[in-house]
Amino acid sequence: MDIDLSALPDDVAALKAVVIAACAKADAVAAELANEQARRADDAALIAHMKLQIEKLKRDKFGPRSERASRLLDQMAFALEELEGTATEDELAGEMAAAKTTNVTGFQRNRPARKPFPEHLPRERVVVPGPTACTCCGGERLAKLGEAVTETLETIPRSWKVIQHVREKFTCRDCEKISQAPAPFHVIRRGWAGPSFLAMLVFEKFGQHQPLNCQAERYAREGVPLSLSTLADQVGACCVVLDPIVDLLVAHVFAGERVYGDDTTVPVLAKGQTDIARSWVYVRDDRPFGGLAPPAAVFYYSRDRRGEHPQAHLARYSGILQADAFGGYNKLYEPDRMPGPITEAACWAHSRRKFFELADLAKIAKRKAQGGKPAFASPMALEAVRRIDALFDIEREINGKSATERLAVRQQSSAPLVAELADWMAAARARLSPHDDAGKAINYMLNRWPAFTRFLDDGRICLTNNAAERALRGIALGRKARLFAGSNRGGQRAAKMYSLIVTAKMNDIDSQAWLADVLARIADHPAQRLEELLPWNWKAQPVKMAA
Repeated sequence: MDIDLSALPDDVAALKAVVIAACAKADAVAAELANEQARRADDAALIAHMKLQIEKLKRDKFGPRSERASRLLDQMAFALEELEGTATEDELAGEMAAAKTTNVTGFQRNRPARKPFPEHLPRERVVVPGPTACTCCGGERLAKLGEAVTETLETIPRSWKVIQHVREKFTCRDCEKISQAPAPFHVIRRGWAGPSFLAMLVFEKFGQHQPLNCQAERYAREGVPLSLSTLADQVGACCVVLDPIVDLLVAHVFAGERVYGDDTTVPVLAKGQTDIARSWVYVRDDRPFGGLAPPAAVFYYSRDRRGEHPQAHLARYSGILQADAFGGYNKLYEPDRMPGPITEAACWAHSRRKFFELADLAKIAKRKAQGGKPAFASPMALEAVRRIDALFDIEREINGKSATERLAVRQQSSAPLVAELADWMAAARARLSPHDDAGKAINYMLNRWPAFTRFLDDGRICLTNNAAERALRGIALGRKARLFAGSNRGGQRAAKMYSLIVTAKMNDIDSQAWLADVLARIADHPAQRLEELLPWNWKAQPVKMAA
């Protein structure tokens, strides 16, 4: 506010009025600036929200456009989270600034209507005492007209309890013998932990990647001190108890006409160092070709990546293996193999990834900006990605249809594109050096061309083994949280629990709730009816959770 200092009044009252007016105008200007900042923050959050929605809709309709699509969505969601928080802070700051003025209204964000709280949540009524007299005239002749209910979502901290099973003893007056009801079944022989606690323990360790030492510290803060060795003892016992369910999953997966296969690294603690072990996964998922069998996954652990491991895992299997071009699988494809040869189906996502890395413009630009080694996008790699993406577009249209329908569409639409791709790669290879990266990517495909084109003759085969890669994502997260497996036996236990947790997730089952119910029932459940405890059967016939 511009004030003519030479014209300030000498009267104290008049001078106070000038100062008050100046302060009011300053407050109004500050409120307007705060409101404008809140509007800009709201606009930025809205733009980020709409961009995220657009990318999700594109992904739902067209599928991932690149290998970075999932990572991009995660980054956009994180950016939106930060922008929303900033916008709310600025909105509140604008309201507080406007409260100091009389002529400025605080900026309020337009928020979407909040969905009502789920009906299954318990309601606790806190009745605020009504007035005893009229707030207008003071009269005491009041009659209840109705009520207004304001709901607030609240959480109760986790509570612990000890369940005492009291078994009364009776003595017979005739024979002096003592009678008593048998002790209830425990999940673990001579155990002390209930099924819900055990399910939480193993799910947080293997499903949420929380090491036992972190869990022990948290339990101690909640007033329940349990030693690390005590918790580890319960985990080992749970793995033994759940072995029959794992065996059923193994039989189910390898009864499939086609399985996906993949592996990933697992650091394992060794003397004075950390070795790199492997975790293998085999997934049965018949849904892409309209199969009715429920999906499932089984995991295995090995100290190295020698071919003898997948050969042992698949020793009794004969069917289609959808996997990458790992040399350890080669003996599985031999014609004289017993009990029968396995049909190799290559993964187009692996081959596309080799071309995409040479055509990733964003990655190349980032490397250049960081002063890295100069690199150029390969025109041939760009063309290869474009041609392969055309095949993926066709696959998205026929996903979930029967094998016969898929095969008919592929013969009509995909086969000509594959033939053109083969001719183009053969011509491109003739012009490239054997040491050229694009040439190596082309050789990777042409040297395995029968395995890559087998999907044109069998509608059950998919274009990729992405189902196996998705199953391995949890292990990648676990590597960041746990750093390594403690031992080979620890890796084997983890493989069993991953099999159970990932299979439940694939069937849209709450893994922890399912594990708690299975642990509560398996001790006295008939062995010939164990199939009832499998995730997909448990979903069809849900049971009340044990206390």
